[in-house]
Amino acid sequence: MMAFLPYGHYHQTVNEKGTEGFMLDKTFYKTFLSHSFNIPVRVNYWDGTSDVYGGDGEPQVTVTFHELVPIKSLTRNASLALGEAVMDGRIEIDGSIQKLIESAYESAGSFFNNSKFKRFMPKQSHSESHSKEDIQKHYDVGNDFYKLWLDPTLTYSCAYFEHDDDTLEQAQLNKVHHIIKKLDPQPGKRLLDIGCGWGTLMLTAAKEYGLKVTGITLSQEQYDLVKQRIIDEDLQDVAEVRLEDYRELGNETWDYITSVGMFEHVGKENLGAYFKCVAKYLTDDGVALIHGITRQQGGATNAWLDKYIFPGGYVPGLTENIDHMIDAGLQVDDMEPLRRHYQRTTEIWDKNFNEHRDEIAKQFDERFMRMWDLYLQACAASFQSGNIDVIQFLLTKGASGRVLPMTRDYMYK
Repeated sequence: MMAFLPYGHYHQTVNEKGTEGFMLDKTFYKTFLSHSFNIPVRVNYWDGTSDVYGGDGEPQVTVTFHELVPIKSLTRNASLALGEAVMDGRIEIDGSIQKLIESAYESAGSFFNNSKFKRFMPKQSHSESHSKEDIQKHYDVGNDFYKLWLDPTLTYSCAYFEHDDDTLEQAQLNKVHHIIKKLDPQPGKRLLDIGCGWGTLMLTAAKEYGLKVTGITLSQEQYDLVKQRIIDEDLQDVAEVRLEDYRELGNETWDYITSVGMFEHVGKENLGAYFKCVAKYLTDDGVALIHGITRQQGGATNAWLDKYIFPGGYVPGLTENIDHMIDAGLQVDDMEPLRRHYQRTTEIWDKNFNEHRDEIAKQFDERFMRMWDLYLQACAASFQSGNIDVIQFLLTKGASGRVLPMTRDYMYK
């Protein structure tokens, strides 16, 4: 862990600052940044001076502080303070944000790994009303916005690259089929998709696998689009979408359950109940495929993401998830990590996003665009460094429930 003097040893108000005050700020920053990177990074300070951290060689990224970011905000929560400074243009990054953040995650002494910088976190709430509000803050930015940088299927989760030259659209379709095939589905049976997004998975299951499907979402924008897709594709007899919370499905049961990118939104306090709902809604011989972001190092929150991107978001630990699954009476039949697939997915999303900046600028201001660029590159870096992972869990209703094939061969036919 890097050492630094307590905040009180450094801080002076801007009006009080003289040469000594700025020297103390610089001393803090030099200590703060000295162990934060494993690649050469040039830092240009607000006073016109600069230093290179992270080793010898030509700097791969340059970070310019156009003004001082107060030490108090850094010691309270570095990710929040620095993220806001980038959004506001007070910090400018020349080079790959992804490479910079990945370097910080991989450096044992960086602020990402220092408990002294993890003291503050907004209190989260996950009542049904708050869950709906949180989801709509993110997903109801507008379908037109997401259409600019997602693939044509409007799939907003980890793709599955079976081949190096797969397009994003092909990889997303690969993922949908990979998930459905894992269920070993039988035509005519029923599937529930919890957090159905814009409907590609559920509608593919109906059209190509002969399943009767129900999708639920809390996003009005997603609900409206899926409802229209069902009509346009003449699937009213086999598909329905509901604007409904996963906790409000009563005593209905389904033969199959899928849930992609959902459990990260339910909150730490509701994880157990979420998996109990999966078990409750699953028939005794049913199969579920739960796909989501997790951490092998344990559960975590991020103040910047919580405030600006995913309100109420919580990435659960791997063993935390498994404990809840077992407590709910579910049997883990298969687990597949897809971390590198999500890294590539977010890299393509960011490339698409930046290729459409002029169009996005017609809808949103520059601060919003810097925020999303930072978010997408930070996600790619986090997957690349192993700070977060994404795993598919194949579950049955206890060991005596549905008997799946003995090998994985059936998943790839």
